[in-house]
Amino acid sequence: MVKEIHLFSSLRIKDIEFKNRIFVSPMCQYSSENGMPTDWHLVHLGSRAVGGAALVMVEATAVSPEGRISPSDSGIWSDKHAQAFSPITAFIKSQGSIPAIQIAHAGRKASTDSPWHGGKPLTLNEGGWEVIGPSPISFDKNYPIPKELTENQLEQEVDKFAQAAKRAFNAGFEVLEIHMAHGYLLHQFLSPLSNKREDAYGGSFENRTRFPLIVAKAVRENWPNSLPLFVRISATDWVENGWDLSQSIRFCSLLKNIGVDLIDCSSGGLLPRVNIAVAPNYQVPFAQAIKEIPIYTGAVGCITEPIQAEQIISNNQADVVFLARELLRNPYWPLQAAKELGVDIEWPKQYLRSKL
Repeated sequence: MVKEIHLFSSLRIKDIEFKNRIFVSPMCQYSSENGMPTDWHLVHLGSRAVGGAALVMVEATAVSPEGRISPSDSGIWSDKHAQAFSPITAFIKSQGSIPAIQIAHAGRKASTDSPWHGGKPLTLNEGGWEVIGPSPISFDKNYPIPKELTENQLEQEVDKFAQAAKRAFNAGFEVLEIHMAHGYLLHQFLSPLSNKREDAYGGSFENRTRFPLIVAKAVRENWPNSLPLFVRISATDWVENGWDLSQSIRFCSLLKNIGVDLIDCSSGGLLPRVNIAVAPNYQVPFAQAIKEIPIYTGAVGCITEPIQAEQIISNNQADVVFLARELLRNPYWPLQAAKELGVDIEWPKQYLRSKL
């Protein structure tokens, strides 16, 4: 009797059928021009689709120019940006994969240089811009103090996310993810360490989650109900008195009620120099705990081996695995994982001569 391999079983969410449980995590490439994707994105994302991943997700893509992490970040704040993504989504679909995009706003962590240029905050004279946040608290001592958003400005930011959702659909994406993790704007509202507001958007759990939930609701209303909506969260700040797993579970229950279909379970990023014991599967328990809501979850972090990924799915710790660095090292990891696990999957016909 042949043992069932869960990693290569299909998964249906709304009207979308994923051919396996291997998803490409959104990974910043710092290779855009005025927010526009380039040939790099076509080749980078297209290679992962050719490599057999069921879902290929574009990096954190800013809903406004000021929402970018760096001047080289991807953006979707105009119809021209959506049009530029269309050839990429078409190619991903042609390979049997699902094109996805993560929409984001960096908040107080915006306006920094590319990592290979040092990643430092940029001044206005260096091509940077004024940063915003829930409270005037900088990310680090060398970072600028963000301008606190007014209630009127919050409404404007909600609309930017909503418009980005419409453009993502027009660009051909079939899955949308809202970035609420890694210390960026929506995470900054969630955590009591970065949100010190005294109005309806700060203080209690209900108030701190208010703005992210309004964004999620607006996005859901502007994204087809037949298509999946994901949210990436940082399940914990890894810091005492910060955002934690118990709050994440409560928050994700509210996201489910709004119509979010899957939680992409990451962690950290709110504060610099936090001591995190990084190891294989170190974030998997977050996905397992949130899955109990119940809601679909994705596990991330140091997932590198096929048997490791298979065990996460077969043990019902998560519904999918998001791979990042391992897929940078090897775009064809899914094809090789199938061989290692003894599963015969379809290969691109152009590569059949190399299939063993």
